[in-house]
Amino acid sequence: MNSDFLRRMAEATRLTRLGDVHAATAAIREALAHQTSGDGSLGAPSTVIDVEARELPDAEPASIETERPPMPIDRGIDGSTEAFLAGTFANASAQRDYKLFAPAQDGNARLPLIVMLHGCTQNPDDFAAGTAMNQLAREQGFYVLYPAQSRRANPQGCWNWFKHNHQQRGRGEPELLAQMTREVIGLHAIDPRRVYVAGLSAGGAMAAILGDAYPDIFAAVGVHSGLAAGAASDLPGALSAMQSGASPKVGRGTAIPTIVFHGDADSTVHAKNGEHVIAASAAGAESVHLERLAGGGKRPTTRRVHIAADGRVLAEHWLVHGASHAWSGGSSAGTYTDPRGPDASAEMVRFFLEHPHGRLH
Repeated sequence: MNSDFLRRMAEATRLTRLGDVHAATAAIREALAHQTSGDGSLGAPSTVIDVEARELPDAEPASIETERPPMPIDRGIDGSTEAFLAGTFANASAQRDYKLFAPAQDGNARLPLIVMLHGCTQNPDDFAAGTAMNQLAREQGFYVLYPAQSRRANPQGCWNWFKHNHQQRGRGEPELLAQMTREVIGLHAIDPRRVYVAGLSAGGAMAAILGDAYPDIFAAVGVHSGLAAGAASDLPGALSAMQSGASPKVGRGTAIPTIVFHGDADSTVHAKNGEHVIAASAAGAESVHLERLAGGGKRPTTRRVHIAADGRVLAEHWLVHGASHAWSGGSSAGTYTDPRGPDASAEMVRFFLEHPHGRLH
């Protein structure tokens, strides 16, 4: 991140504190227009920020403004069908579209569910293609829910993780996403003990919030290139946290199992934020197992496994060396992916299935 970009963003922060939101927004856009990627090798857009200065009422109707592609349906070996279904969920204050991958299955066995929250400028189809999560779901047998952020709720398609009214149980987007998840569980053959949430960037930050606010729904959390719950509550705080890292507020954080992926060359969301996510979930760890992973043409990675006194794994932290703001091991069919990294999707699925919820709810 160059000095000119930081200077322009500091000016945007100053204007925000003065209450001049329009001037701050203009300063942010000017900063982004002059920003260049550190390596440019991933083929992803370089001008993205996970915050948006404009405030819109939660009650404003929301929908995806892009045309839906045809819904693919394939036949399973046993004649059952798999489908990538399009749907819409609404509560009393807002609505969001979603896509749901339903695997082919025979019988009434209840399967796991992974909720996947996309990053800024992305949508469910893009995120599904980039993470290749549907392929894993097809092979291992689980549902995948992709909620879609509305461009009316945030013009860049970012989940509003940095706004104080979208960070608590029973309010804003966390409540909407929790209710959507409950409805999908009720409509399909899903095991409520094996429901998980993961996300990238703004989606990762919102996944951390959901894990903090709804540990009764989500058994484990995956945060890729995101921030800890409570890392910011307004635009200046969000800019600061993204640039240099911010620990969660005192009293935030739960013991919900968490897996974190973050690139140490990420110039959009500082890698320190991954450490803060881990700190919020692994406070009770008695030991840390350290591994250095390399080879196979993949980026070198440091993996830290945080273990409780009784042997339970509380958290895993995958620091991918040389990686920028992109989904590790993802497919070039989607945006913000780094095919050279270790497979974050496969590792998150493995971690999730090792952590079913301890009780029915």
